[in-house]
Amino acid sequence: MAEIRKRIAIQQRVLPTYRIPFFDALAAECERGLSVFAGKPRRSESLDVGARPISAKFALGKNIHLFDGMAYLCWQVGIMNWLRAWQPDVLIMEANPRYLRSGAALNWMKARGGKVIGWGLGSPSPPGIFSEMRMSFRKRFVSRFDALVTYSQLGAEEYAALGFPPDLIFSAPNAVAPKPVLPLPERPSSFRNDKPNVVFVGRLQTRKRVDILLKACSMLPVEQRPALVIVGDGPERRRLEALAKEVYPDARFTGAQHGSDLEKIYRKADLFVLPGTGGLAVQQAMSFGLPVIVGESDGTQSNLVRDENGWTLTETSAEGLSRLMRNALGSIPKLRSMGAASYRIVSQEVNLENMVDAFASAIRKVTEG
Repeated sequence: MAEIRKRIAIQQRVLPTYRIPFFDALAAECERGLSVFAGKPRRSESLDVGARPISAKFALGKNIHLFDGMAYLCWQVGIMNWLRAWQPDVLIMEANPRYLRSGAALNWMKARGGKVIGWGLGSPSPPGIFSEMRMSFRKRFVSRFDALVTYSQLGAEEYAALGFPPDLIFSAPNAVAPKPVLPLPERPSSFRNDKPNVVFVGRLQTRKRVDILLKACSMLPVEQRPALVIVGDGPERRRLEALAKEVYPDARFTGAQHGSDLEKIYRKADLFVLPGTGGLAVQQAMSFGLPVIVGESDGTQSNLVRDENGWTLTETSAEGLSRLMRNALGSIPKLRSMGAASYRIVSQEVNLENMVDAFASAIRKVTEG
């Protein structure tokens, strides 16, 4: 039986395919339905946005993207028509003042007695001479929300530092998959064929930094150089294949893999490495009992990758990654123990079920008090 007896609306700048399982799972908890509004990304973002929700409703808006980098702004055409048609009791929206229609949506909800929950990464101190002014603006912006949802404890602390009431801040793990249904895979006490098996899974684009992974493998001692499997496709594939021939011919490019084919790759692996940003495959790799090395990102992985199950690459260089890999591959018992910790974390803490529960708690808090 659905537990949330309110009509829910969720605003997103874009709707990436990886987020759809969450929206469908949350929609299943909403007795009066859930609708998602989003526009399209810029072509340069290389986001997969082709899929649509099944349980949740979806309204496609039009994003007008303005400027770049720190000056980026987005005007979402159609958001007010969507709100008027859907008539939600609660609006969950990205807590990002760069989206220029956020103020109008907030005003509309407040005018009719609705509740608004902000969803964001947190609010780190901005650099530059205008940092105080920017922080003051952020404080005024987030104060308009009835509750905030963030991915990590760090994000919660940053929102609290803005003066937002801690009891109205909810931490929802950034999950893309449910709890694993299969038991922890059993791996041998030695590497297969006396060679470690390292896997990368993700879209092949510049920000994933697969280039430094190839170079890092070539810098390892001969006895630690792995069978490197690179799973995925994308605009960088041809360049990376050419680089691999030059610096690390043992790398194997499989293209995109799914289902049982991808599962077989994970089960044969000893270590998962993602040197760049992103990281949607990290939770999936952990569900197969793999220790992980990840690039330093935006804080969303801080609750996922810890000392007990992996390493965070703070120095984004081939030399820095090679040092971490040398440490990781130096002790097979420790590698297996850390893989078991990964499995425990995604089984008990960072999973789709707990993410849905956190959002449901926030909705109940603002509607029931």
